[in-house]
Amino acid sequence: MFFFLSKILAFIIAPFTWLFVALLILLKKTWHTPFKKWILGLTIFTYVISNSFLVDEVVRAWEYSDDNIYLKNTKYDLAIILAGMGRIDERQDRFDFNQSGDRLFQTLDLYYKGRIKKLLITGGSGSVSKPHHREAVYIKKYLLNLGIPDSCILIENDSKNTYENAINTKHILDSLHYEGNTLLVTSSFHMRRSLAIFNKAGYKNLTPYVTNKITGLRKFEIDHCFIPTADAIYGLNLILHEMVGYGVYKMRGYL
Repeated sequence: MFFFLSKILAFIIAPFTWLFVALLILLKKTWHTPFKKWILGLTIFTYVISNSFLVDEVVRAWEYSDDNIYLKNTKYDLAIILAGMGRIDERQDRFDFNQSGDRLFQTLDLYYKGRIKKLLITGGSGSVSKPHHREAVYIKKYLLNLGIPDSCILIENDSKNTYENAINTKHILDSLHYEGNTLLVTSSFHMRRSLAIFNKAGYKNLTPYVTNKITGLRKFEIDHCFIPTADAIYGLNLILHEMVGYGVYKMRGYL
């Protein structure tokens, strides 16, 4: 009983719930006014973009599938891990991982199983005001603290976007005359654009490895299908960002 009550309470205290209820109240008050169609349209729009089931279908169509690479036993000489996995905590001088930290954690699992020889972290600073905050540097420090040998870690810390990730990393690998099998690691929502950019940059023997998938098996629970949530809007925002980014990069000839 407590479990169900906690779920109901979580729904009630969520700010997005208040916003949606406010829209319904506003719709009721304006039902017999000229503003009815505008409020009705806004309410329907808000419901659609916050419906987890509908958003999942959009996300599912965009997310990249890696054909069950988890179940294969292929070994790789190098894993290229794209940054964008969190933020730098200046107070404690450490790196705080977000959901995309799964890119690193899933790769470490393969590393400890002996399926990957070396790790390459690519990513500098995405901040305009703090260009000295270079993500790859902090992640290398994290990996060294885990006991991974320095000889197994490469970093590229100048790039500010996915295109620069690919180009700058290619320069490093070319300088090392590298020609091995490579795993490209990034989030499922980010892989479609990333893989196209890396392929256009001239990488050979490149295998995509997706992490932190947004969708899973289709769910038909009542809350998932009918109750609006802010989480759905967050997922939709990620996918729209990637779709627009893909189009812009396509126009610029990056992929």
